[in-house]
Amino acid sequence: MQTQPVIINFKGGIVSPGYLKEILETAQHVRVSHVRFGLRQQLIMEIPLKYLEEFDQLCQSKNITAYKVTESLPNIISSYPAAGIFTTDSWLREGVYKDIFDLFNYAHELKINICDSQQCFVPFVTGHINWIASSSAHFWHLIIRFPKTNKVFKWKDCVYTNDLALVSKRIEQEILNDKFLFYGNENVDGNLLYQRVKLLNAYVAKTAFEEPSIYFSLPYYEGFNRVNNQLWLGIYRRDELFPVDFLIDVCNICLNSRIGQLYATSWKSIIIKNIDPGSRKLWDHVLGMYRINVRHAANELNWQVEDFSDEGLQLKRQVIRHFDKEDVRTYGLCFAVQSKPSSSMFGNILIRKQQTKNPHRLKSLERYDILYKKNFNPNEEELVLYREAVEKEHIGIYLVGLCRFYYERDGMETVLVEDNSLEKDVFPEKRIVHQCPHCFSVYDPSIGDEDQNVTSGTEFENLPESYGCALCEASKEEFIEIEETVSVNH
Repeated sequence: MQTQPVIINFKGGIVSPGYLKEILETAQHVRVSHVRFGLRQQLIMEIPLKYLEEFDQLCQSKNITAYKVTESLPNIISSYPAAGIFTTDSWLREGVYKDIFDLFNYAHELKINICDSQQCFVPFVTGHINWIASSSAHFWHLIIRFPKTNKVFKWKDCVYTNDLALVSKRIEQEILNDKFLFYGNENVDGNLLYQRVKLLNAYVAKTAFEEPSIYFSLPYYEGFNRVNNQLWLGIYRRDELFPVDFLIDVCNICLNSRIGQLYATSWKSIIIKNIDPGSRKLWDHVLGMYRINVRHAANELNWQVEDFSDEGLQLKRQVIRHFDKEDVRTYGLCFAVQSKPSSSMFGNILIRKQQTKNPHRLKSLERYDILYKKNFNPNEEELVLYREAVEKEHIGIYLVGLCRFYYERDGMETVLVEDNSLEKDVFPEKRIVHQCPHCFSVYDPSIGDEDQNVTSGTEFENLPESYGCALCEASKEEFIEIEETVSVNH
């Protein structure tokens, strides 16, 4: 059945259970059974085309603003979902967030992030205009990430809370009105933008004497957790799909227990706060009725996959299975999958699909680059190439090695700031490998085949005559020689 993807923005990631229930019942009326949450804390639905006009009419009658994906405005994302559970000692209270959101009363085309510097749950610099709370109450650092570039600029002033929307609007006007200078220009001059905005707008500011405090250590955000005398619940879905019936029941429980807000997160999950421990059995009943698991492994929760990317989800599952097999530790790391060249993904480690001019290229010929952020800081802009042109089935193997390097490096003395073993120039080289002609699996002598008692370092010629393909069991004689590109450090 043909569908039209639509997006409903929840400013700052907040939605009332009453409004969410109305949206879900509207979706249910046009035969939508499952919905998703997006990277920018919004709701994503696939509306059957034959019901699209009816859906639009229902939304208009109920004052629901739903955008077609191609026409959608970017949602303002915030660290509001983390307030009170991942951040407790901060001047940035929930009421301050809401006051700020009310200031943004214009239709903005650029992505805006509003984050507490004391949290490490919501990515800081995935927007174009990124506000980060300073240590001084009601003053904010600003980091600009210029659209369609890898360039960032740290604003020279800390801006007062009441002027965040004013300054954001002026910055957006300057960028969009002079795209030649500020849009898609890798030589962009951030100082020029700063001078223009200062000249045209008066705003309350103070000199930014400190660097914005931004770091990453993703907390476990799923399941039941206690804060003071109450519980909060995080719900994540492996396939990103939330049953509409389940979410309606969640809304009903919230309404009946006077929980006024739900929170969409940047990890495509939802959080419910202020749960009375006495109602735990009711929540357990609903989770059990819909068979909702709320205790996934941590190495599955620390992934960022593009919206609408089944390909990215499939790759994620493949790597997680390999991590489980190898019993790999991934604490402190975040993995991102990028299959579209226009995407800007958050993570310490990036798996980026190589682009080809031939859209009909065989899946077996697709290749991926593995990169990591400088110093493994996901908020850095500089990417370091680790492996180039990797086949999909080998990605997990290389990521295990990169994880090992991260922990070995993390344990070194601070004077060893960089391990140049991964910073050297990387050059592609050709080698001859042996590939199964049926399933396209490649025998790699550097890995061997543990399941068939073949140790690493065993050349193909030295494999026993009884050796068969690890995937489809084709005989050794059927393998063919192919030329493969590999990356070598010099």
